[in-house]
Amino acid sequence: MPLDKDSLAHVAIIASPAIGDSLLLMTVAHNLRRAGSNVTVFGAHIHALRAWFPGFDIRPALPPDQASEVLRDYGAVVQLHEARPLPEPHAIHPRALILEHLCRMRSPQSMAQRLVEYCRAELGLLDPEKHNGLVPPAGLVHRSHQARVVIHPTASTPDKCWLASRFVTLARRLRDEGLDPHFIISPAERPQWEHVQELGLGLPALGGLDEVAAWIFGSGWFIGNDSGIGHLASNLHVPTLSLFMRQGGARTWRPDWGPGRILVGGDYIPTGKLKEKLWKYALTPGRVARDFSRFRANGSWPSPYAVAAAGAAMPAL
Repeated sequence: MPLDKDSLAHVAIIASPAIGDSLLLMTVAHNLRRAGSNVTVFGAHIHALRAWFPGFDIRPALPPDQASEVLRDYGAVVQLHEARPLPEPHAIHPRALILEHLCRMRSPQSMAQRLVEYCRAELGLLDPEKHNGLVPPAGLVHRSHQARVVIHPTASTPDKCWLASRFVTLARRLRDEGLDPHFIISPAERPQWEHVQELGLGLPALGGLDEVAAWIFGSGWFIGNDSGIGHLASNLHVPTLSLFMRQGGARTWRPDWGPGRILVGGDYIPTGKLKEKLWKYALTPGRVARDFSRFRANGSWPSPYAVAAAGAAMPAL
């Protein structure tokens, strides 16, 4: 069914089960809301971060068996991927807008910027912005611990993960340079990383995603794999160094809100299968440390946030 202005008056955003995809799709939610749409967001991760998205109607993830009934009265439904989290969105709603084509298109733009262009070109919104509506809760101070480096050594799939031992080597090197590295991992992953505390490295015990966001918000820097937590760090405007397997993935999925730099481990490895197997061995701790040192030396970024006591909104991007 064709899209019209009335369809966008009341829109449901079906956020992904992935953290990064959820934050990216909030760009569409934010720009629709700016344009006057009544927007409801369904998703577990955004619901966990609902205090960071004031003014939005945010609800828990929508069970697929309830979707037809719940979404019946919405003019349009937006989902990033064709089959997740709702497996057959077009069968559920006549105006299901699936943005999978943006993920697959050949473009030098990041996914964050592609969503801005989608809002302009396909939804007809005037002056869309890359900001996704995230606002720090009152009382938090941005990058208050300048020497603290958040290291996120895991990702959604093993092929995206740099070698664990090399993350530890990197962290020890950063500590020797006077920085304060801390590993951020999920509670389920914690047993595999508790040994870093014996080396004098930080391993904070954090609760939900909102607590992780607050910890990152107060940190000076972030280093991690291609992961949703990297997108969260960028969304919080903490300078972010992201480690990627290949250039194509980095071009599309690089975090692209705050200051950032990408480092591709498989640049000189032929064929995709070899890149997938060898990039994490080709990328050395020394190379990552040198790149991070250059990143720190070459950038001086004023914080877009004052003390978040007033919960001031982010400026347009």
